[in-house]
Amino acid sequence: MISRIKNRITGLIRAMLKEGVSLHKIALCLAVGVTLGIFPVLGMTTLLCTLAAFALRLNLPAIQLVNFVVYPVQLILLAPFYSAGSWLFNQGSNHVSGESLIFLLKNDFWGSMTSLWNLTLYAIFTWAVICPFIILILYMALKPAVAAVSSLRKKRL
Repeated sequence: MISRIKNRITGLIRAMLKEGVSLHKIALCLAVGVTLGIFPVLGMTTLLCTLAAFALRLNLPAIQLVNFVVYPVQLILLAPFYSAGSWLFNQGSNHVSGESLIFLLKNDFWGSMTSLWNLTLYAIFTWAVICPFIILILYMALKPAVAAVSSLRKKRL
C-alpha cells in the first residue's frame, strides 16, 4: 500500500515536471494539499483544496490527489485536533477521545456535528494556528525531494 502511494505521488511529480511545472509550484502544491487535507472537518477538504488551487494557481488534479491520499491521516488527526482545541479553550468537560468521536460519527453523523459545534470551531482554530508552520516545514522538506525526483527523471532521459 505504501509503495503504491509512493509510486502514485512520484508519477504525479513526474507528470507535472513534463508539463513544465516549476519545482516551487510542485512542492507548494504537495505542502498545501497535505495541510488542507488534514483540516478537521470532514467533507470540507475538497472545497478548500479547490479554492487554494485556483487562488495559488496550483495544479487542481494534483492537489486533489494529495488530498485524497492524506484522507486517512485526517481521520487519525480528528481526535487530537478536537482534544487540543478543547484544551486551548479550557473545555475539559468536552474532552473527546478517538473512540468516542468515532462512535458519535458512526451512529449519528449530523447529530454529532451539531453537538460538537463548539469543539469543531476550537479544532479549526487549532488547525489554523499550526497550518502555516506545517506548510512551511513540508515545503522546505519537499522541495529537495521534488528536485531529487526531477534529477532522476533527467538521468533517465
